[in-house]
Formats: sequence, structure tokens, C-alpha cells
Amino acid sequence: MMRSVKQRNRDKRQRTRMRRHKASILSICGVILLLTIILSVGSMSLQAKNKRYKQQEAELTAQLKEEKERTEEIKEFEKYAGTDAYIEDVAKDKLGLIHKNEILFEPEP
Repeated sequence: MMRSVKQRNRDKRQRTRMRRHKASILSICGVILLLTIILSVGSMSLQAKNKRYKQQEAELTAQLKEEKERTEEIKEFEKYAGTDAYIEDVAKDKLGLIHKNEILFEPEP
């Protein structure tokens, strides 16, 4: 009989340990699942940010190209503005001046 009481107590302790062990494993699995979900959401958020940044980079690259082209146009105009041809064009267009040997034809109103 003693042996059976000892055996029952031992079985009871073992079942209690098994329940605790199962509860621990379930808790650990729950934490791992929670961490996986959090990492997945964070990953999706980072991918969306990366997509926006790539789009912004493309826009900025296009703007940079446009500004470089504009800079070249300004440099070309600056070279042209220093020539006699530019001075003559401005004098004709804005001041209405002409050379001594030129004849001015104006359209009839």
C-alpha cells in the first residue's frame, strides 16, 4: 500500500509538471507568434517607406536633370548676352533702333 501511495503522489507530481510544461510551451509559442506578427507589420511598413523614398528619389533625380539643363540654357544665354548680336536685337526690339542703312517696314493698321 505504501508503494501505491508513493506511486500516486509521484504520478500526481508528474501530471502537474506536465501541465506546467505544456502551459510554458504554449506561452512561448504565443510570444513567438506575437513577435512574428509585430515583425511582419514592421517589415510591411518599412517596405512602404522604401517605395515612397524610391519614388521621391526618382522625382528629385528628374528635377536635378531639369535644373542642370536650365543651368546650361542660362550659361548659353549669358554667352549670347555678351555678344554684339544680342545688343543689336535688344536695341531693335525694345528701343526700336535701326542701323543707318536699314529701312524699316511697318505693317499698315
